[in-house]
Amino acid sequence: MTFLTEEQRSRLLANGAARARGETIDPLPVVKLYTLDAGAAWLLTELDADGDRAFGLFDAGTGTPELGQVSLSALEGVRGPRGMRIVADPHFKPRQPLSGYLADAQRDGSIND
Repeated sequence: MTFLTEEQRSRLLANGAARARGETIDPLPVVKLYTLDAGAAWLLTELDADGDRAFGLFDAGTGTPELGQVSLSALEGVRGPRGMRIVADPHFKPRQPLSGYLADAQRDGSIND
């Protein structure tokens, strides 16, 4: 199972490579992952060259969204309280760079997009 389309993977890798080169970037999120049966969500902007470690905004549903890295392979094994997997939101269209989502999430206590 994979969360990403090839186009998303390519965009995430390009953003990750830019950051690895030391470029200052504030990209639009490429993909939104979320739990169907819990309140967690991830807005991912970058992927390391290893193809597993992603960077973005994470909201565990506890009121304290934060930036950080996550292993996509680890997420594939996560199940919500009713046994449902994490999925990609096929309707997600980013409306602002990650810094905007972070500011909104810190103000609101959750990702609201």
